[in-house]
Amino acid sequence: MSAIRNAQLARIHIAKTQLGLDDETYRAMLFSVARVTSAKDLDDAGRRAVLDHLRARGFQDRGARGRARPHNAQGSPLLQKIGALLTDAGRGWEYADALAQRMFHVDRVAFCDYDQQRKLVAALSIDQRRRRREPGVQVQ
Repeated sequence: MSAIRNAQLARIHIAKTQLGLDDETYRAMLFSVARVTSAKDLDDAGRRAVLDHLRARGFQDRGARGRARPHNAQGSPLLQKIGALLTDAGRGWEYADALAQRMFHVDRVAFCDYDQQRKLVAALSIDQRRRRREPGVQVQ
């Protein structure tokens, strides 16, 4: 079994739980979308079709894109500040990771050194001020 297949099957089962589908409803959905009664019988196109269907029904696929708070955020006041600025903007940690990648060529904000974290705080603070100035935008 490939790692991609296993990850897709895991997401399908997470979606089943997240959406509160009972076994009968889940199997009926599998059959209506991909003409199978078990996720193990899905081919690549079937897995993608089922995941698309589940997302359309409200599944919040956090996968690799929806990263959680970095493991070292609790011990770092700057990472806590970054988290607060992200929350204020309604953005997730993946936004900070993308910003770190763009600004410093570092994969994740958790890998940034002190000066890089300080610059991220500055960039997010500038963004916050800009959003507060925009007419018609209500920021709390």
